[in-house]
Amino acid sequence: MIPRTIFTEEHNMLRETARHFMQAEVAPHHERWEEQGYVDRDIWLKAGAAGFLCASMPEQYGGAGGDILHSVVLMEEQSRIGASGLGFPLHSEIVAPYLLHYGNEHLKSTYLPKMATGEMISAIAMSEPGTGSDLQGVTTSAVRDGDSYILNGSKTFITNGWHADLVIVVAKTDPAAGSKGISLFVVDTSMPGFTKGKRLKKAGMKAQDTSELFFDNVRVPAANLLGEEGRGFQYLMQDLPWERLQISILAIASVEAALDWTLRYTRERKAFQRPIAEFQTVSHALADIKTELQLGRVFVDRCIELLLEKKLDAATASMAKYWTTEMQFRALDRCVQLHGGYGYMWEYPITRAWADARVQRVYGGSSEIMKELIGRSL
Repeated sequence: MIPRTIFTEEHNMLRETARHFMQAEVAPHHERWEEQGYVDRDIWLKAGAAGFLCASMPEQYGGAGGDILHSVVLMEEQSRIGASGLGFPLHSEIVAPYLLHYGNEHLKSTYLPKMATGEMISAIAMSEPGTGSDLQGVTTSAVRDGDSYILNGSKTFITNGWHADLVIVVAKTDPAAGSKGISLFVVDTSMPGFTKGKRLKKAGMKAQDTSELFFDNVRVPAANLLGEEGRGFQYLMQDLPWERLQISILAIASVEAALDWTLRYTRERKAFQRPIAEFQTVSHALADIKTELQLGRVFVDRCIELLLEKKLDAATASMAKYWTTEMQFRALDRCVQLHGGYGYMWEYPITRAWADARVQRVYGGSSEIMKELIGRSL
């Protein structure tokens, strides 16, 4: 593989520590978490104690004071063992930055330290039963009433939703204003009128506590408005390139792990008295995967560099998200094929990774939406 040049020795040391943590604290339990439909809450506290939550947040708010690359390392090590039940990336690199960038001092000092320790688990509520990638179509409403907003509506497919103590909610404050009528609110899940629906049963990512959320006249203090009223859509669009790049980072790390598992299996599995890795059709398939993996790795690393330089645009991030997730599913499907019948057995990590990968082409903006966004930039 082409050597990676974006990490320092500090990042490499973090990788060793994170890899040990994932192997010792996560891997032994993940199968049980998949069966119960959610991870144990204490893994959040352990990750917080290790400094693995909100790693790029400032120390004054309980974060580790690292940079984006610290978070990239943690994402890669999580994906490397197929730990799809951990909602750490969304918590640390989507919700926390919204609070840091757009929240007032009270919101930041109240919630970020608890998020960094794992005491509070966070989510972001965008998707609705009738609205997916089209955020302008949300119907959840927030009506000003004195020094509060009254929130009504429902959300679905919410990562960390069942465990969540804190949710950033996308709502309409002015239904007639289109994208300029969308605002973001910080909702504490203890607020009266807020309820969590059932955990959703999914084809993959079975340990992830994805759920529905309901808001019935939830009174949210006006101080819990993130940024300015009516600018929520703008804030979402500003942060989407990084959010989509995170999905690409996870996709590449997943393919890297899948290739390692498949190489190991094909070198051990024999047919006609020799390892199946020695058959040309198998070695060529593995060569295809490794080549596409390397191409994706170089592109994603370059996108990370552009992000650090504040030059990553929406179209480039969309290209990364679209290509890497499509490549991921192709690669994992071929790896399943090379495992033969065992590739369809849930006890094998390749099977679970394959099931987990399918949704990557959907969430964060479907592949079709990504192509639409890329097309607009031509």
